Amino acid sequence: MTAPTATAAPTRATGAPAPSSARRPALDWRIRFAALSLIWGFSFLLIKVGTEAYAPFQVTLGRLLSGTAVLAVAMVVRRERLPRAARTWGHLAVAAFFLNALPFSLFAYSEQTIPSTLAGICNATSPLWGMALSLVALSEDRPTRRRVAGLGLGFLGVLTVLGAWQGFSGLDFSGTAMALLASLSYPVGWIYVRRTLAGSGSSTLALTGSQLFLGTVQIALVTPLFTSAPEGFPLLPTLAVLALGALGTGLAVLMQYGLVEEVGPTTAQMVTYFIPVIATAAGVALLGEQLTWNTPVGAVIVLTGAALTQSRARKPKP
Repeated sequence: MTAPTATAAPTRATGAPAPSSARRPALDWRIRFAALSLIWGFSFLLIKVGTEAYAPFQVTLGRLLSGTAVLAVAMVVRRERLPRAARTWGHLAVAAFFLNALPFSLFAYSEQTIPSTLAGICNATSPLWGMALSLVALSEDRPTRRRVAGLGLGFLGVLTVLGAWQGFSGLDFSGTAMALLASLSYPVGWIYVRRTLAGSGSSTLALTGSQLFLGTVQIALVTPLFTSAPEGFPLLPTLAVLALGALGTGLAVLMQYGLVEEVGPTTAQMVTYFIPVIATAAGVALLGEQLTWNTPVGAVIVLTGAALTQSRARKPKP
């Protein structure tokens, strides 16, 4: 799942701890990269299992609670301080809405009516939405022919996944629209963060932990208005929700930090392209979801287009 944090942008916030060459992680970065891909890829299966017993808002609340708990422990261990400026907290509240509360809830609602495989592929459109929005919102992010071609190719892939030539027969429009809207919410949040929180003076961990806490508060206020208390706590769905938060939202963020520090943001963000592949394999193998030829073919086209939108023009040699 696309990095749902206030520091998902390639640059670290001012004040983040500098990488130390003296401290080497116990596990090779390739192993951690594979583990992160698996964790985020299986997130859509966990959402599906969680919604079998809990309302979507309850799944999101449990996810944010357990994810926030993991980051809170990490902040205590590393002796991180919370942001002090009220303005920073205000910006983090907006970031929490667009990067956590809204997309997490939309994905949970969408998977009530669409397969987890389709939700995972919809998530892969985030770079495409980001490219389209950056043309308007970020004047310094100039388009190139390759990136514009990638944008067109990516959305052609979306039409292939949805079976446009068949008139979208058998497609649940509301569920698919919610999954695509969730994917759009991420780049909206990233652009907002890039404009408001760069150079805030707080570490990436402190910003993200605070952001998840605010997202938890937002969902906690909304959930009682739209749901009733669960009648029970079935083991498998409960474990799915806890794993979704502790692993997919908490531990995964910490793993991503380590990868960015060690191999750089460009390599670390390549995990995005493995997520829909793993989500599709998990949905088909473990949930028995049906897969037609246009789904994997369209997914490959989407990922190719997304990769092109992230490319940068080579600087001419002096």
